[in-house]
Amino acid sequence: MRTARRILLPALLVAALIAAWQIAASTGWLAEELGLESFLVPSPAEVAEAFWHGRSVLWENTWVTLREILIGLLVGVLFGLLLAVAMRFSNLLRDAVFPLTVALQAVPIVVLAPILVIWFGYGIWPKVIIIAASVFFPIVVATLDGLRQVDPEAVKMMRTLDASRWAIFRRVEAPTALPSFFSGAKIAVAITPIVAIFAELAGSNSGLMLLIQQDNNNFKEGEVFAAVAILALIGILLVGLTTLAQRLVVTWR
Repeated sequence: MRTARRILLPALLVAALIAAWQIAASTGWLAEELGLESFLVPSPAEVAEAFWHGRSVLWENTWVTLREILIGLLVGVLFGLLLAVAMRFSNLLRDAVFPLTVALQAVPIVVLAPILVIWFGYGIWPKVIIIAASVFFPIVVATLDGLRQVDPEAVKMMRTLDASRWAIFRRVEAPTALPSFFSGAKIAVAITPIVAIFAELAGSNSGLMLLIQQDNNNFKEGEVFAAVAILALIGILLVGLTTLAQRLVVTWR
């Protein structure tokens, strides 16, 4: 019942919002309140029609953006995990590196993206680097906090059993840190569509941001909303898959 409620309640809320949007847009009330022409405020039906007619172009550009997101996520998560584990084993490394990770996270994407485009061109790698750089910080922080939450008594017990440092990490610290890691992963995957769009904005020859810009310049607002809906679905799907992975891995929770 809890699972059904978690699915049904958001679905009903979305359906109600779409119905209200349809009524407000089709009657012209929404465009009138915004002070815009009616063709600039498409209804959900018009967005669905634009999605269907432009599905081939949308799919082609969606795959470009999704590939950037997936590769960037993989790189960022792996690098974040390795860095968090390394800092757990070495206090010297943590004191030296952690301030630099904070400084990197503080650099705005709109500043970093054009530099990477100049260095690496308009291909996939500038976007991958930007996504990975945005992802690895929440992974590092969440995983490191989880590793610090280990029960000292459990560590003492492992030491009395003559366990090695690696055995303590594998059997006590890593399982303790898994819930925190997945919490950070959910935050990371939720922001990747936003980061990917900003990365493509700096320079791209394909992708959803390029498609949005072209459609917006041609006043094809239905197509713009369709691309935005795809980005929202990507975010929901990534968070859902991360939650599923957490349920499968962290079975004791």
